[in-house]
Amino acid sequence: MRQIAIYGKGGIGKSTTTQNTVAALAEAGYKCMIVGCDPKADATRLILNRKAQNTVMDMAREKGTVEDLEIDEVLLHGFKGVKCAESGGPEPGVGCAGRGVITAINFLEENGAYNEDTDFVFYDVLGDVVCGGFAMPIREGKAKEIYIVTSGEMMAMYAANNISRGVLKYAQSGGVRLGGLICNSRKTDKEYELISELAKRLNTQMIHFVPRDNQVQRAELRRKTVIEYSPEHAQADEYRALAKKMAENKNLVIPTPMAMDELEQLLMDFGIMESEAVA
Repeated sequence: MRQIAIYGKGGIGKSTTTQNTVAALAEAGYKCMIVGCDPKADATRLILNRKAQNTVMDMAREKGTVEDLEIDEVLLHGFKGVKCAESGGPEPGVGCAGRGVITAINFLEENGAYNEDTDFVFYDVLGDVVCGGFAMPIREGKAKEIYIVTSGEMMAMYAANNISRGVLKYAQSGGVRLGGLICNSRKTDKEYELISELAKRLNTQMIHFVPRDNQVQRAELRRKTVIEYSPEHAQADEYRALAKKMAENKNLVIPTPMAMDELEQLLMDFGIMESEAVA
């Protein structure tokens, strides 16, 4: 069983990319599970074709304690049998949302969600946070592979570099490795070349360049992945290609994060950042 965590800047398309990739893996015959690690609980809706599922933390509050939950209340099955769970979080303004991630993963483990026939477990993690509870998938050695969703936008690249720092921190103690960058295209200038170079500087690969296509949004409006909504569409083939590359990927590395001035120089070299903006 391979456990994979997906990180990236907030709003970069982690949940969409994860669900479409998992749908492609499931279509290919792999047994998969998604564990949503974001209090928004939006990591499984395209697989389940619904707005949101009950989260572990919400159900625990309703029942009294997490020990009172039944596994089938929080572990649902969606497209091609993909298992889906959402950690949820505390009530707004109260407590640590990272604790929900820890609680949910422990509950799922203790109640047999991680059974032997599972090929892939994907953790869809909030934003670019790689500390505290949100680092649970890598800090506790659950996820051994990390993929970072990014784009040619400046802040997405900053986030990718910062996440690489987090992976480096846990690489020695937890054995976690970076599997590559997934470029979720925003159609910025020289995007393919820029992210390829960023990957090279981080000692990794751009495992796939996902082109921007409105079919993704059309499918999402119907609460479906592109794989399910329009399996013959070219965009579905992009996610199939990404899934195949991830399934076959052996290039798992310890990243080499860049210093901030080195990252800014890279952006200037590609004409993304003007030198005056740095001064």
